[in-house]
Amino acid sequence: MQLKIGVRTLSDGIIVVDCAGRLVFGEETAALRDRVKALVAQDSRIILNLAEVTYIDSGGLGTLVALYTTARNAGGSIKLCRLTPRVGDLLQVTKLLTVFEVYGSEEDAVASFRKGAAA
Repeated sequence: MQLKIGVRTLSDGIIVVDCAGRLVFGEETAALRDRVKALVAQDSRIILNLAEVTYIDSGGLGTLVALYTTARNAGGSIKLCRLTPRVGDLLQVTKLLTVFEVYGSEEDAVASFRKGAAA
């Protein structure tokens, strides 16, 4: 299944990127990378909702790391939420769970940005 990318902007400017399908090397990762890089220019607080991502290959993992780096270099942050068990296991095996902030729900990810802004 092709990767479907939906973008929502919450009332306080936090951007949620909903991903569905396969995050694999090629058109899918290029589309996500281009979309998120453009969004980082708008707001540096981005949440990737991976609830409907069925598969990630090495190219997809590389894209997630590249997006994380791009956001950090722009003074922002990318957080992940709603990982499927398969994606969560993959991030654990590759030790990327120690790199990304991962939340069980979108609400928790949003709250972490809001708490950071209040601090």
